[in-house]
Amino acid sequence: MHVFLIRRLLAAVPVVVVVTVFVFALLHLAPGDPAAIIAGDLATAEDVAKIRAKLGLDQPLLIQFFTWIGQLLHGDLGNSIFSAHPVSVLIGQRLEPTLTLTLMTLFISVLLAVPLGVIAAWRVGSWIDRGVMGFAVFGFSVPGFVIGYVLIWLFAIELDWLPVQGYTPLAKGFWPWLSNIILPSVTLALAYMALIARITRASMLETLNQDYIRTAHAKGLATRDVLMRHALRNAAVPIVTVIGIGVALLIGGVVVTESVFAIPGLGRLTVDAILRRDYPVIQGIILVFSGAYVVVNLVVDMLYTVLDPRIRY
Repeated sequence: MHVFLIRRLLAAVPVVVVVTVFVFALLHLAPGDPAAIIAGDLATAEDVAKIRAKLGLDQPLLIQFFTWIGQLLHGDLGNSIFSAHPVSVLIGQRLEPTLTLTLMTLFISVLLAVPLGVIAAWRVGSWIDRGVMGFAVFGFSVPGFVIGYVLIWLFAIELDWLPVQGYTPLAKGFWPWLSNIILPSVTLALAYMALIARITRASMLETLNQDYIRTAHAKGLATRDVLMRHALRNAAVPIVTVIGIGVALLIGGVVVTESVFAIPGLGRLTVDAILRRDYPVIQGIILVFSGAYVVVNLVVDMLYTVLDPRIRY
């Protein structure tokens, strides 16, 4: 197990290096001069030159890169162009809403989608199966922002059960936090649930046709035990894989969902930074999201060996 973990960590190093180079190049390949943006429209050429020297943009590219890497190793992501606050502080202030939204979305998606996929495979061809597949098509087809506005209209405006927008920290109470996070979580979860349910159904259908499943039925085991203990565990590897891959879907969906529900998270910060061309903030957010995705995929690889001991790399 330890050798496997070391191998996976070493395999993640090239990914981190490529992402780091891309994020650094983002500042230099993007149109416009960051120094000119900071200086404003009324600045003179001398003012722009002073700002470039202050930011180190007048140095050779390699020196800028290694200086930036050194700052990263010390936890320094730079300062925002517009607010002058450290990027790490801005990200830290916005981390809780995004993290809770993502975790709640994962919880809802896995809790509902996996049983739906299992039942659809067990009752293949029935109205339950057709209903689950219809739901999957609906979840993939309808844009997230449309679902969000429909949920706001129904549960917040018409029924007045939940607040329209905003976010309440968990420290201020569980129910105020839950009432603000449930609608955006359901909005973000629908597409994710559709993906997990389809993969679960396909994987379960293949597993249920195996000989050991027929043997389990012949031995008189209860249907629930056959489905959950024998079939689902052997079908779990593709399901866990798609859950890990779907994190990228969540990262993209967070940006839209937080904008619709006015949640002050990393997605909203990303939109604001892009509109302002605040390159240090954009770089920091990309690094955080990329690092999270690498960690999630590493966890998925570790789960492979737990779910299927035959898998060894």
